[in-house]
Amino acid sequence: MQAAVSESDDRSSISKNLANAIAVVALGGIVVSGLSLYHHFGKTKTSFCTFGDSFNCDLVNRSVYSTVLGVPVALVGILGYLLILALATVYHERAETPLMLVIASGGGLAFALYLTYIEKFVLQAWCVLCLASLALILSTTALSAILLKRSLSQNGET
Repeated sequence: MQAAVSESDDRSSISKNLANAIAVVALGGIVVSGLSLYHHFGKTKTSFCTFGDSFNCDLVNRSVYSTVLGVPVALVGILGYLLILALATVYHERAETPLMLVIASGGGLAFALYLTYIEKFVLQAWCVLCLASLALILSTTALSAILLKRSLSQNGET
């Protein structure tokens, strides 16, 4: 009986650590998206992440693709990362949270991949901030998938 309680505590601790890791990555996403939003509204050219013709955040952040229905993509990113942060912290104990995290981060990843396609094939310029955000949303998606898998296997064993 003691071993079963200890094993359950270990699983709960691992799930909590995964949720904390997702929260930290989401905070990083908020910072990166905030910087991108700041540069989106910049009035003058910057050399912040301009490294030749291939890497130019100004070109990407101020292109026609940098807004969706008039809303800056970076603001969409901030809101998405805030949702992920809230799910991983405030709502982490709810049974549906792992699935909601996978849906939210997976949706964010799909959108980020679309934007990466635009960078590569349409604008032919990369944004370091956008690539950092892509890495962060990929990380939250992977961590969320692991959390969901653990949650499903944990519920199946009880």
